[in-house]
Amino acid sequence: MKFRLGAMRATALMAGVAAISIGVVSASAQEAGNQAQNQETTEQAAQESGDGVTLLDKITVVSRTDESAIDAMASVSHVDAESIQRRMATTQQGVLFGVPGVAAQSDANRTASSINIRGLQDFGRVAVIVDGARQNFQRSGHGTQSMFWLDPELVKQVDVIRGPVANTYGSGAIGGVVFYETKDAEDFLRDGETWAGSVSGIYETNGHGWTTSATGAYRFNDAFDVLGNIVYRDYGSYKDGGGDTVPGTGFDVLNGMLKTTIRPTENSELKLGWVGANDSWTEGANAYDMDVKQNTFTGRYNVTDDENSWLDLHINAAYNKTDLGQTYLKDVNQFDSTTGAPIVVPAGSQTTYDLGTYSFDIWNTSRFDTGFASHELTYGGDWVSDDVVTANAGGGMDVYTPSGKRRVSGAYIQDKLTYEWLEVIGALRYDSYKLDGNSGAASGDRLSPRITVGVSPFQEGTLQGLQVYGTYAEGYRSPTITETLISGLHPSGVKFPFLPNPNLKPETAKTWEFGINYKQDGFIQPDDALRLKAAYFNNDVADYIGGATLSAYDPTSGCPRVTGAIPICYQYQNFANAKIRGFELEGVYDAAWGFLGLSASIIDGYTVSYKGEQEDLATIPSSQVTGQLGFRFLEDRLVLGGEVQYNGAPKGNNYASDYTLVNAFATYKATNDLNVNFRVDNIFDVKYTNPLNASTTSALYEPGVTFKLGATMRFGG
Repeated sequence: MKFRLGAMRATALMAGVAAISIGVVSASAQEAGNQAQNQETTEQAAQESGDGVTLLDKITVVSRTDESAIDAMASVSHVDAESIQRRMATTQQGVLFGVPGVAAQSDANRTASSINIRGLQDFGRVAVIVDGARQNFQRSGHGTQSMFWLDPELVKQVDVIRGPVANTYGSGAIGGVVFYETKDAEDFLRDGETWAGSVSGIYETNGHGWTTSATGAYRFNDAFDVLGNIVYRDYGSYKDGGGDTVPGTGFDVLNGMLKTTIRPTENSELKLGWVGANDSWTEGANAYDMDVKQNTFTGRYNVTDDENSWLDLHINAAYNKTDLGQTYLKDVNQFDSTTGAPIVVPAGSQTTYDLGTYSFDIWNTSRFDTGFASHELTYGGDWVSDDVVTANAGGGMDVYTPSGKRRVSGAYIQDKLTYEWLEVIGALRYDSYKLDGNSGAASGDRLSPRITVGVSPFQEGTLQGLQVYGTYAEGYRSPTITETLISGLHPSGVKFPFLPNPNLKPETAKTWEFGINYKQDGFIQPDDALRLKAAYFNNDVADYIGGATLSAYDPTSGCPRVTGAIPICYQYQNFANAKIRGFELEGVYDAAWGFLGLSASIIDGYTVSYKGEQEDLATIPSSQVTGQLGFRFLEDRLVLGGEVQYNGAPKGNNYASDYTLVNAFATYKATNDLNVNFRVDNIFDVKYTNPLNASTTSALYEPGVTFKLGATMRFGG
């Protein structure tokens, strides 16, 4: 496979990998057993003191056996609250900045994002989960397909797992999982406080954007607390690196959340939550006014036994309702989606896209020993239901996203066996689905296995803390309602039919991954730490689903001739096998004076049709190298630093080019109750595009230089 890196990319990657490799060889030995035994104590102390542990040591929500990212035999990344605050993120692109193998796509609607992992996105290929609730909203068009709304101000942490190894997190995630955890009262309230509140304000120069946020928390007693947060953003259209205003990129959004935690006993916990978004923006050269209301309700219960051995039960239930309204701001010429007759849709008409997603998830982990080995046996099941209702007062804009119902369910069992230097994970998952609508119905099922073997061959010496692992995993994604049931005539521009395809096969991903984990404390000095993860992966997706153009002149295509229409049809088909390969690296060095981070993602992908024709995969993101350096001063009250990210245009994508971003940041804790943040993004005002936006009808350039200034005042008692 050829990654086609330019000289700059190759040099940067080789230098970064070599530097960390030299550091690994020269690392001093530490007692690995003591590290594991004291991990929880170290993390708790680090949270209180603010140092002494790296991001990769934090326990990840995405691991259902309470692993940290550095201990997981998988490509796992963790983004904590401090990083999110330092990035002063407006969108998910800012939240996930520098996470290897992950890209966020937004079109003109900047508050809605679609997540790409390892070149796979949309239609559930990446499972986006907020407090246990699946975010399955999808609206077809020229741009992002699968969207979710979540303000960064509400997020406590984000955990990412790449590849189809997360077989305990539901069906379809052949690309990976992104798990967002919102803020909790226990993270906001200090020891001894009954109540606390804060107010924040952020100003951005590019687009003259204002963000205001308020948080309040109350602790009734040790068994009951509650937290609420409200965020309002008002942004104008930004300017790109060339100084040109990008139309339609302004927005105003109101977000909020309410979350309570109830602890009936010392060994049980119930979290009830609501997250809401109300967003508006314009599309189609100001032809449409868009308004979305999203409400997510979650309930999560966990109970363990006194020894946390046989019983570690989790029960999650969620309901996510998304209502998107598209209002015509002027008369628009279209075609009737049924008859094909020319019509005029008058101003004030509305198209609605409504999705209700119910989900239920239950699992238990039993920990026990059998002779020489210890086990973590996890078993459970999940169920997700999507009900889509679209309607149009005239024309046929709703034809892109048909109404229908889809049910997906599954069950799994996974055992993690540990014996001294050897770890083995074996898992098996069963998936089934059923969907139906006006254009047909479909169903199917499958068993998907996973096997992971990891060894830690060095128990002492300079390579103690090094683990090498290999994984083979399969994933299963069933077709969505849109892919299966889309039908009718293209309503605008040119006229041609969409054809349903109830015979679509599910996609099956088969992934090989080989990786290393390395951790060392006292790397250069007694109070520092080095963490490193690296992996090579090869993901082959059989029966890949994509849009196909059929000729009306081919009698075997099933494409009818329609009067007044161009002689083609559009249909989602299993047309090829997708082959994606890449390398990822994530390293963090943390010391009293500051921190140093390096991440890299090199990725290449293409499809091979059933006829043997090879074509570049349009959803391959930029290959990236990201470096981060920060310094701590004034007893850690002042942090100054910067970021450099090189992005290499994907192979075969003529829409994008190579570019480099340079950012700077500063955080200052003026008092225990006043924090001030400053940031400059894209210092050199580079004009660039996100290659994932190649599906848009015109070039969409990202923001140019942007100065951000924010402050947070806290009070409590």
